[in-house]
Amino acid sequence: MKVSGFSHITLQVRDLKTSLEFYHGILGMNLRHHGRLDAYLEWGSAWVCLVERTEAGQQPGGFAGMDHVAFYIAEDDFKEAVAILNKHQVEIVRGPVQRGTGWSVNFLDPDGIQLELHTSTLDERMEVWV
Repeated sequence: MKVSGFSHITLQVRDLKTSLEFYHGILGMNLRHHGRLDAYLEWGSAWVCLVERTEAGQQPGGFAGMDHVAFYIAEDDFKEAVAILNKHQVEIVRGPVQRGTGWSVNFLDPDGIQLELHTSTLDERMEVWV
């Protein structure tokens, strides 16, 4: 697979307002989008997504914490990467699916940690995120 770098991390948070006070207010991350239950922040070349989860919407294994880690892959290499995941019977939990202007596939590592391959940048995501 021709992954070219880190894309983003998505964190489940208990209270979006409190988390924004920390990530934006204290750490100084650049706020790019603030929705009702999510926020996108930029920190250097990486982006961080905060998602407020209710107990019913939480990921297995925990309430707050890491939801998934995403790695950037060129769109030209995306289908081949998905084929490799399928060939090795890696458990795919979402996708492949078009999200915004890019493609994503989420899958689990042997310990159940969710990883994502994603083909768009934060600027491209923000162009279509409402």
